[in-house]
Amino acid sequence: MILEELKNHSEKSYATFQSALTPGVPRSSFIGVRVPVLRVIAKKYAGTEEGERFLSTLPHEYYEENMLHGIMISQIKDFETCIAELERFLPYVDNWAVCDCTCPNVLKKNKTKLLIKIDEWINSPAVYTCRFGIKMLMTHFLDKDFKEEYLLVPAKIISEEYYVNMMIAWFYATALAKQYDATISMIESKTLPKWVHNKTIRKALESYRITEEQKLYLRTLTVPSCRGSKTKNYFTKQSVFYIL
Repeated sequence: MILEELKNHSEKSYATFQSALTPGVPRSSFIGVRVPVLRVIAKKYAGTEEGERFLSTLPHEYYEENMLHGIMISQIKDFETCIAELERFLPYVDNWAVCDCTCPNVLKKNKTKLLIKIDEWINSPAVYTCRFGIKMLMTHFLDKDFKEEYLLVPAKIISEEYYVNMMIAWFYATALAKQYDATISMIESKTLPKWVHNKTIRKALESYRITEEQKLYLRTLTVPSCRGSKTKNYFTKQSVFYIL
């Protein structure tokens, strides 16, 4: 049984550590299995009957089961099968770590269909489905398939969810690193919500892909925060836990 194998690799101290990084998920949901071990287990059961049973059984009880599920989906090599599994799984994703570990490489094989799904995911009211959609846009459409119109997509998202807004900031910081000339005009226009705008600049300043000259200019575009503003209060309470 996959669950038994996960429990055989349990580390209580790691479970405690991981639970502190994943607010909103009960400590009792953590077994304490490290990601490299989860990847080994995912490869072991890929394409097996036991693996198929595991993927067909939702919801899971444990955080590591969901992590393993996302990793196993990421290993699927058929586009349509992968999309079908994502559609079943995404409604059960309840934290940023599981969302972000789910990154199927096969999705790049059909960018036209992927864009349609990204539009659906981004418009979902489910926090981590929306976050996943933004992440797929960032992963697959900021390089050779980039179009300036893609920069407008996350800007249209109106959300008060920390993990959605953090992903939007991550998207634009990555866009600055990969498509600086096209992206900087959006930052200059200051059309993004203040918190997202400033977080984008902060993440860009931390990037080794942004030149020192560019960083100097980005610092001049920071918008002063108003003390006690709703946006400021909204997103800082969990920021201590967030790791990119």
